[in-house]
Amino acid sequence: MAPILELKNFHYYYGNIEAVKGIDIRVEPGEMVTLIGANGAGKTTTMQSISGLTPASGVRGEIWFDGKRIDKKKGNKITAMGLCHVLEGRHVFSQLSVEENLKMGAYLRKDNAGIRESFAKVYELFPRLLERKTQMAGTLSGGEQQMLAIGRAMMGKPKMILLDEPSLGLAPIVVHAIFEAIVEINRQGTTILFVEQNSKIALATAHRGYVMQTGKIVLADTCENLESNEEVKKAYLGMK
Repeated sequence: MAPILELKNFHYYYGNIEAVKGIDIRVEPGEMVTLIGANGAGKTTTMQSISGLTPASGVRGEIWFDGKRIDKKKGNKITAMGLCHVLEGRHVFSQLSVEENLKMGAYLRKDNAGIRESFAKVYELFPRLLERKTQMAGTLSGGEQQMLAIGRAMMGKPKMILLDEPSLGLAPIVVHAIFEAIVEINRQGTTILFVEQNSKIALATAHRGYVMQTGKIVLADTCENLESNEEVKKAYLGMK
């Protein structure tokens, strides 16, 4: 089976600074894969390059999605192909209601019956959003905004979702709820690649993982194997 996402010898340059140094990443359809590493490792740059948010002039190497090369495409074209990115920091439309934010996620769709079905799925997954559907998004808690950002991505009915730091700044009980939802979205058939600073929950959730250090992939394995790797235990799981 062909991968749904593949980075081949991918580099990213900010001027003369090489932020990502020739990495290879492969994600199969239906998988949930995590990318872990310290701050400054190049994880967010990699994610933003996949979704077309970094200038294409900095790209070297190839990025393929769903059988098509995308490393020179603009972000809106990539979204239209079925790849949706939930950015670090949530980025909801604060002056719009919860329901209006969700509608924005479906702006490329014309199938009204399918859109109604997606609303039902989002509200089933995140009942809190249904309770607050008329509330302005800017007045929601951090956890509710993260639910909304993920729900808005679901409204596009994507083939794949990129998630950048879904647990950032959230209380442990909220993090647990968010990751339960992410598992369910994947179980329903959406492929997921996510960056996560909380390596313990990342490796406990995903199927496979990549470990990134200073712009390079230094380890790639099943999450089960990475959890038992002595190097990973010391560097990322806080175990001696």
